[in-house]
Parts: sequence; C-alpha cells; structure tokens
Amino acid sequence: MRRVGIFGKALPGLGTACALIASVLLPSIFLIGVANGQVLGYETSAKQAILVDAETGAVLMEKASDELMHPASMSKLMTVYMVFERLRDGSLKLDDTMRVSEKAWRMGGSKMFVRVDTLVTVEDLLRGVIIQSGNDASIVLAEGLASSEEAFAEAMTRRARELGMNDSVFKNATGWPDPEHLVTSRDMATLAQHVIRDYPEYYPYFAERTFTYNKIKQGNRNPLLYRGAGADGLKTGHTEQSGYGLVASAERNGRRLILVVNGLDSVNARSREAERLLDFGFREFKNYELFGDGETVDEAPVWLGEADTVPLVLEAPLTITMQRKARRNMKVVVQMDRPIPAPVKKGDRVATLVITAKDSTTIEKPLFAAQDVDRRGLIGRVTAAISHLVFGPATN
Repeated sequence: MRRVGIFGKALPGLGTACALIASVLLPSIFLIGVANGQVLGYETSAKQAILVDAETGAVLMEKASDELMHPASMSKLMTVYMVFERLRDGSLKLDDTMRVSEKAWRMGGSKMFVRVDTLVTVEDLLRGVIIQSGNDASIVLAEGLASSEEAFAEAMTRRARELGMNDSVFKNATGWPDPEHLVTSRDMATLAQHVIRDYPEYYPYFAERTFTYNKIKQGNRNPLLYRGAGADGLKTGHTEQSGYGLVASAERNGRRLILVVNGLDSVNARSREAERLLDFGFREFKNYELFGDGETVDEAPVWLGEADTVPLVLEAPLTITMQRKARRNMKVVVQMDRPIPAPVKKGDRVATLVITAKDSTTIEKPLFAAQDVDRRGLIGRVTAAISHLVFGPATN
C-alpha cells in the first residue's frame, strides 16, 4: 500500500491530480458512483423506486428496485426508443406516414384520437405517444414497424436485453395490463439513460407541454414539467394494477438525475414524491472529478529498470458521485507490490486505486504503466544489486 489522502488535501507524490478539486464534467469521462441508497435509508412512499445520477450511474437511493412491477404507460419509453433507432439508421423519417388500423382506432385508455384508415406522420405519432400517452398512436407505430403489435413487443424485449434491461418483458407497445408485461425500476432507469444519451436530438419532445392533433389539445401528463424544478422528461404511467408511476429526469447546474417511482396511490402523491426525491438527490450529492485524461495518479518504483520509476494512469478520466458531507473523509489509496521488476510495458496493470468514504461503496480501479521501462544492462543490474546490499532498499 503506497499512499493515503483525504479529499480536498494534497496527496504527497501524486502530482497535480491529487488536489482532487471538483471541476466541469467531460463527456468522455469514465464515471463511477460511490453512493449506496440502502446505507442512506432514505424513505419513500413509492412501492418501487430508484434515483440515479445520469452521468456516473451512481444509485443515490433505491427501494425494491429489482422487484418486477407493472409499468403501465411508462412502457411507451421502449416503444419510442425503438422508433428513435429507426430514425437514426435512416430506415424511417419523421415525415413518413403510417396508416391507422381499426385495432389502433378502437384501442381504449389514453388516446391521441387518430381516425381509422387515415395516414399520420411519424413525428405526430411520436408526439401523440410522448405528450398525450396515446395508446392508439403506440399501436400505429408498432404495426408500422413490425408485422403486428405482438411481433413488435417481442422485438422490444430482445432490444431491452441488449440495452442491459435484464429482467423486463414487454407483451405490447402500450403498457396495457398483461400479467406477463413486467419491468423493474432499475431497468426503466437504464432505459431512460439510453433515451437521453443515445438520442439527444429527439429528447426535447419529452419537455413539450402540449400537443394538438385533430383539433384536440392535450397537455403533457408529466407533473414535474410545470413545477420549475429543472425537469424535462420523461413518462408517466397509471393503471389500477400498477398504481401511479413516473420515469422522470431533471437537470440543475449541469447535473442530471433520473428517477423512477411506481405504486403511488394518487396523482398528487406521484407529483409530490417525485419532486421530493429529486430535491434530495440534488441537495445531498455532488459529482467530483478526481483525475483528468492521462493525468498521473502516482509514480511506482521500478527494480532494475533504466528509469527509477514509472508513471501510473487510469484507463480513462475518473469522476465519482458521493454525499457532500462524506467527501471530507474520502480516502484515496494506491496499492502495489513494490518495487515493480523491469521490464515494464506501457499498458501493463501494475497497481490498484482504492477509494473509500463513510457510508459509500468502495471503488477499486486498475492503474496502468504510462510508458515502457526497459531492464538495465548487465553492469547496471550489478551496480543496483551492490547498492541494495550496501545501502538497503531505496525508499520512496
């Protein structure tokens, strides 16, 4: 074990990186979170919930986040994601049209009020799904992209697995009650992250407050859009079986959080609880950049090398999410076997960076040699051996 430091204080020998001062997040940063919602024990009236930092993936709080639940219209996020993919690959355009089937027209629940056997643009259908939560619009899109809604739902489940949504199963495009149509709040947070990160050009649809189609104006059902809390998405859901749910995202001062709640007992409870949990996340946690791109974390001594030391670096910049009060006691430790025998090749894993803090999950990241260090020649090795015998091992 090499050196220990406390966040905010210089760590001798770690160079400029060890000031560990928070700075603006970089888009290519390798991001990790050290928050642990179970340790925090923050209560919520939702039956299932998860609050995640969108940049680092840190879980700030969670409750039954891996429990299967009925998502209701929150399912439509997956439907929309499938459409976004087709727009990106060029096989679909916003001004393409799709025909409304009788099945879509007859569908109950929330509606866009499309008319049977008419043609509707993809962009209008997207707004009908995102803003108006139209079950009819969802079915039109599903049937337009697959041979049937059932085939589209199977494709939704397959794509969900590829996105890391390992426990979710979709049986339709709308979230209409089905005993096998189940997701987890963790999976829905994963999906929200993909929607936001993968398709920023389409994400602004989620912040639109109203949409008028067929001379019928409807408001966005997301209550947070009207509360001035930085919210700009994503999707509500409600059935008698699921209760009231919401996949929400908000950005404040350049930092974004994603929240999933479900199983609440009223519209007002959903609105209040979502806002309260987001306020908690923004208030209690912060992102801290520890090491920049290519920044030296430490110098490792090299035995019988042409250079006495080799710089150690991470594979990518490092930012963590943690409670504001915990950062004062954060410890940064470099663990290694010392000295490292030459030769050393650039990219060799030679040490481990360990980050700990109270009430936080321990983070361990590999450290790599930043350059080659060749082995000394015969005379150099003999000289080093004699020096070791006479003066003892070098200290560092």
